[in-house]
Amino acid sequence: MSENLEIEKQPDTHRAVIMKMVTAMFWGALWWTLGTIALGVLLAGVLVGWHGVFGALVGGAIGVLSSLATLLLMRQTAGMNPNMLIAAVLGAFVLKMVILLLAMTLLGDIEVLHRNSLAFTLLATIIVTATTEALAFQRTKVPTIIPKSAED
Repeated sequence: MSENLEIEKQPDTHRAVIMKMVTAMFWGALWWTLGTIALGVLLAGVLVGWHGVFGALVGGAIGVLSSLATLLLMRQTAGMNPNMLIAAVLGAFVLKMVILLLAMTLLGDIEVLHRNSLAFTLLATIIVTATTEALAFQRTKVPTIIPKSAED
């Protein structure tokens, strides 16, 4: 009794692995992230009112843009030498933290936006997105070290 078992072809280049991970991380985090923002907006609306809703929406949007920037960076640097990749990721991380700090500083004084709603929704969005992206990465079951191929 022979069964046809289809085995999913694994990526054979570093770039293919990164692209598969980026796709899995995006789809793995999408609904959890949107749910986190919706919950933040709902809580801020009930507890604070319209200023809280606007603050939570802006915080959620900044969190999503931050996470999308990370995935875009992964796509853009997928074919780089691993040493250069580490430098690019570290530099992008520092730049992202500075931009988030500046955004919070500049947006914190706008009266229409409730500062705590913005901050807590931003923080929750970033934490949930990072966690679900990490879980999606684990579920991809792709090798993280690819032997040198003809394409490299």
